[in-house]
Amino acid sequence: MERCKAGQAYAYQGSRRPRHRGFSLLELMLATGALATLVALGASGFSSYYDRAKDSAAEGDITRIEAAIELYRTANNQLPNSLADINMDTVTDPWGRPYQYLNFTGLKGKGPMRKDRNLVPINSDYDLYSVGKDGASVPPLTAPVSQDDIVRANNGGFIGLASDY
Repeated sequence: MERCKAGQAYAYQGSRRPRHRGFSLLELMLATGALATLVALGASGFSSYYDRAKDSAAEGDITRIEAAIELYRTANNQLPNSLADINMDTVTDPWGRPYQYLNFTGLKGKGPMRKDRNLVPINSDYDLYSVGKDGASVPPLTAPVSQDDIVRANNGGFIGLASDY
């Protein structure tokens, strides 16, 4: 055994390798906290990206359904009564819900029509929309539950989030 300056003994190691100590509890807690913060930031960014991707998919579906409706109108000189007439009743939005379609032909009043902030119908021929992420919707687009809806407005001139209309 050899002695240090202070007179304390230490074990002789033939290979003279330094002793490695583990992490302290404080160091592990700090590293875990930093990692949790990074994961939280990444998850929120991914969540918003994922929501935008679903919105885009719904917009594409509405464009495709709108094209099928126009083909039906051209062939039959009238709008379909339902999405079943064009074999689109089984198409679901990215959240797993069916698309909503309302033909205005023979409709009495403007009650069920989708409306803008001035309570004016956003279409003059038919409504086609997804109820969005929350699954709830009411005719005025300004209602909080309608803000995440993906809508067709201006007779097809706009397809997108109700909050952007």
